[in-house]
Amino acid sequence: MANVEETVLTYWAACESRDWARMGALLADDVVYHLPQSRERIRGRDAYLQFNREYPGRWRFSVTRVTGAGARVASWITATSDAEELPAVTFFDLDEAGLISVITEFWPEPYEPPPGREHLVERYPAATARSA
Repeated sequence: MANVEETVLTYWAACESRDWARMGALLADDVVYHLPQSRERIRGRDAYLQFNREYPGRWRFSVTRVTGAGARVASWITATSDAEELPAVTFFDLDEAGLISVITEFWPEPYEPPPGREHLVERYPAATARSA
């Protein structure tokens, strides 16, 4: 099995460059993509690639952290468009051939913290969070 972290870094580089052939080469035929927050699931390489090709807007991706062991990898990225910047956490499972077989992605919405913990926390700008 190839280095799982390198596989995910290559995946994000393919997303960034919109190189769908390169991305497709990393995916199992029966890859499953989960979006728990919207309760959506996409099954199969072709459908997942089409989903990405047709996604609206021009997004840029920067990788903050990738870590993995065995056949599992997690990544923390920031996706940026003209209008917004969103952090995301993505979990990848790879099959025996080293291909990505399951992707589970969380796109948390930024929010203001509730009052009452100001004495315990330090606030920082969003851009600083990426260098943590």
